[in-house]
Amino acid sequence: MKNKEVASVLYEIADLLEIQGVEFKPRAYRKAAQNIEGLGTDIEELASQNKLEQIPGVGKAIAGKIKEYLESGRLRKLEELREQIPVDIRALTSVEGIGPKMVKTLYETLGIKTLDDLERAAREGRIRQLKGFGEKVEQNILENIAVARGRQHRFLLGYILPEARRVLEILKPHVEKIELAGSIRRRKETIGDIDILAVSSHPEKVMDIFTNMKNVEKVLAKGITKSSVRLDSGIQIDVRIVEEKSFGSALQYFTGSKEHNVAMRKIAIKQGYKLNEYGLFRGDAAVAGVHEEEIYRTLGMQWIPPELRENRGEIEAAMAGNLPHLVAYEEVKGDLQMHTQWSDGAHTIEEMVEAARHLGHRFIAITDHSGNLPVAGALDEKRLLEQAKEINSLREKYDDIHIFHGTEVNILKDGSIDMSTKVLEELDVVLASIHSAFRMDEKSMTSRLIRAIENEVVDIIAHPTCRIIQKREPIKVDMTKVLEAARDNGVVLEINAYPERLDLNDVHVRMAVEMGVKLSIGTDAHQRKHLQFYEYGVAVARRGWAEKNDVINTYPVEKLERLFGK
Repeated sequence: MKNKEVASVLYEIADLLEIQGVEFKPRAYRKAAQNIEGLGTDIEELASQNKLEQIPGVGKAIAGKIKEYLESGRLRKLEELREQIPVDIRALTSVEGIGPKMVKTLYETLGIKTLDDLERAAREGRIRQLKGFGEKVEQNILENIAVARGRQHRFLLGYILPEARRVLEILKPHVEKIELAGSIRRRKETIGDIDILAVSSHPEKVMDIFTNMKNVEKVLAKGITKSSVRLDSGIQIDVRIVEEKSFGSALQYFTGSKEHNVAMRKIAIKQGYKLNEYGLFRGDAAVAGVHEEEIYRTLGMQWIPPELRENRGEIEAAMAGNLPHLVAYEEVKGDLQMHTQWSDGAHTIEEMVEAARHLGHRFIAITDHSGNLPVAGALDEKRLLEQAKEINSLREKYDDIHIFHGTEVNILKDGSIDMSTKVLEELDVVLASIHSAFRMDEKSMTSRLIRAIENEVVDIIAHPTCRIIQKREPIKVDMTKVLEAARDNGVVLEINAYPERLDLNDVHVRMAVEMGVKLSIGTDAHQRKHLQFYEYGVAVARRGWAEKNDVINTYPVEKLERLFGK
């Protein structure tokens, strides 16, 4: 699908128009781009059926541009804008803290067009000389450039896993067995490439189908047992055909991690075996290899879920029979953070309810932004109470899903909340999160979070470390002290499942589990499509050794109501 590619083009037009000072149009292009990103349908199919204008936010003019781009691979409007403003807008705005307005200033005053130009100017001390910038801003830019460069060859799990699954579906009819391997099977937050293992009695046909897929940009290698392609998204996929007798051992080997495999091989040698991708051997005789489970069992341990295979104690736990019973994807019954048209979301409350019902959720929390957060449509106290009326009406209409009325309030620099306690007490659930002043020192930031945790109306701390993967570093905070405060005050910490966040991360989740802090999963959905992100939150929970009882999304509604004090 070219949905993401088309959305990227529209985002670039929006940014370039904003640099030119054009009003209204940038927002229209961004809204169209956001809705295209959230489509479950291939935009090329919609274009061929003349249904582009059915996409919310896509009118006749934008539909025409989309069609022009899909048919020719070019867009005259974008080329004209690039000629007028010859900057690499995508690269420059990939740096945290740099938006179109700053790009305009940097271009007009320093002639900065590329990421290299930006880095050179910062290192030469030229940026600090601009009005409103200063040495601190310049240093932040240098740090954020390093982050931006570091992500150039890694892809976010949440956007690559669906692509990998589409490839599996294409190949499944032609193989006897097929599985994802590598870091994507372990559900790492970023992925370098996609590894697929298969068993097939006609490998030539499988490789022909694989290398001729619609979205293959380049065939990197083609053979009977291994082929590699690069998709138009930029991700590389390797497909290996292995013998059935070695499928389990190959899956174990190619799943990794490297550290896990090294430890496994040492254990095998100690017990008189040899372990490699072809099997587990005693001398020259294979004793296991068809299934992963038999390899682990033969070595005297429980089968280890892929998410745990990082050599962080999982092997020792498996040998002792003490692996956690990880929370299962199907045990999560609801979503505890989402946004609607009441603030900065794309869909109505009812549309989000319908989408959640389609996923089989038994409850959701509507948590639109409120207070003084500079977000379009952030609710004041009056509108928050008005929203309650709509939610009450929908509760009467839908008896198969419970709708919690909540909000996401802003944690100010001093740790206070920018909404009155009286109003917040009327809600079912209150999320509190930091949206500004990310660069406070560790002591001050820790105190800020702890004060919010100690606020009696706060139920959940959302995206606690404020990171944006590959774009914004996490805040500096003493996580042990924060977790202690959460435990002592009965406050839940969120695993934000949005692909760019995954915050808390797996390391902090494990700390929380060990300290007895409860966790919630919220997709932070701003569109219906985003509700599917909940599985990435579950993946983080599993990587952090969380069990069912550690994650409150597995609770029945009545237990959640008691937890929230309602």
